[in-house]
Amino acid sequence: MSQAADLPALVIPQLIVGLGNPGAKYERTRHNIGFDVVDALAKTWQISLAENKRFQGIFGEGLGPKDKIRLLKPLTYMNLSGQAIRAVVDWYKLPPTSVLIVYDDMDLPVGRIRLRLSGSAGGHNGMKSAIAHLGTQDFPRLRVGIGSPKAASASVKESDTVSFVLGKFSPEEQKLMPEVIQGAIAATEVSLKQGVEKAMSLYNGRNVAE
Repeated sequence: MSQAADLPALVIPQLIVGLGNPGAKYERTRHNIGFDVVDALAKTWQISLAENKRFQGIFGEGLGPKDKIRLLKPLTYMNLSGQAIRAVVDWYKLPPTSVLIVYDDMDLPVGRIRLRLSGSAGGHNGMKSAIAHLGTQDFPRLRVGIGSPKAASASVKESDTVSFVLGKFSPEEQKLMPEVIQGAIAATEVSLKQGVEKAMSLYNGRNVAE
């Protein structure tokens, strides 16, 4: 048996999903950072996005930095994101491991991103829906730090958390967002060229806003 056969296959995404909520009132909010990253990827790779009723989302496909790539922003609202993801996965017969989901994470400060090959939803409703509809939590994800209301106050109610994630970044944070999004693009491009694990080794320990 050759040594190569013992090595795990590279995890190369074929579908990149950004999580968020549709509608003008949710634009540029912390909870919609996944949408913002997908928009930036589409612009970088010159992939046009349009509403696709079959996929219940804004969808586009084209050439990424290496091969064909598909981009999706579900229009189902966050809690039902998995429906749209499942529709694309079924149509193109994609394995869950080829789906990279980009979403906001309160456990990471602004400026930090973290890639993982699998894991729980961590209380994120969009990820709960994705896991339920894909029937597994073994798919890669890119978490983008949005900070936490806990940083500002010792006692945080659930209503505070909701208003925090649905609120906009502070002026100081907004100045960092172009670098954060560029960092997310760079990590995604490494994932597509060399696999998610390589991107993890390069980006998980860095502050991409510096």
